[in-house]
Amino acid sequence: MKQLSLDNLRTFVGVIERGGYAKAGEWLGRSQPAISLQIKKLEEQLGKKLFTKVGQRHMPSADGNWLYPKAKELLELNDSIFRSLDPTPLRGRLRLGIPNEFASTLLPGLIGEFSKRYPDVSLEVTSALSRELLSPTRRNDFDVILALANPAESTDGEIILEDEMVWVGDAAHPLSPRAISLVLAPDGCMYRSRVISQLKQQTRAWKISYTNADLSGLVAAIQQGLGITALAKSSMPASLTQVRHRFLPPLGAINVCLFMQATQHPVVCKTLADFITQRLRER
Repeated sequence: MKQLSLDNLRTFVGVIERGGYAKAGEWLGRSQPAISLQIKKLEEQLGKKLFTKVGQRHMPSADGNWLYPKAKELLELNDSIFRSLDPTPLRGRLRLGIPNEFASTLLPGLIGEFSKRYPDVSLEVTSALSRELLSPTRRNDFDVILALANPAESTDGEIILEDEMVWVGDAAHPLSPRAISLVLAPDGCMYRSRVISQLKQQTRAWKISYTNADLSGLVAAIQQGLGITALAKSSMPASLTQVRHRFLPPLGAINVCLFMQATQHPVVCKTLADFITQRLRER
């Protein structure tokens, strides 16, 4: 018996409501290729073309417009079942600590899905460097922490993704052959430390042209041609591209970890952790 994937339907609805693959990816916390693959699987299963490309936009076809309200009904039924079967509807505040780059790329879709499942739970999000989130003075301020860890270091968190650290830039601004211009977060950032360590081992000139703790500020600087940066591949914004060049040294691996703290809401924390894990592994 054929069965539709609710996850693919949610992506389909997201593309229509957000106005395209890239914006749906930002909302759902997935890369644009992952969005394209989900739509392709849904189209293959239904045997129908759901979108047509008009200029740079993906517009729903006649079959897509027919499917849209039915997909919305299925998703609402799915969400209402989970809400109804929760033995004790939970209320209160859930505190999430997350690195800034993941907050920008992962949270928009995750918050929407989580809020539908637990409408009476307030999700309070704090973005900071992993080192700050895990510091002894701040760690107990959170119920769940998403943080980065070097593979060589021991950690008491659960490794949910063994990721690759990659160079990231804007395709409209090619690298200068004379010197590598860098756009980085301030001291204490794991990406910054790794980049500087690797560049010091080679002879090509480099400089830090811009520093900002906020990912949106780094993205804006990169799009203005101020330089390139480094990120975990799973946190790379859809608006930027991975940069590969013979004079850019490899940056190695990095672990993405979840830390579950003592909390009054262990079931909701586990659900939030599962949402985060699924989204990251799909990117």
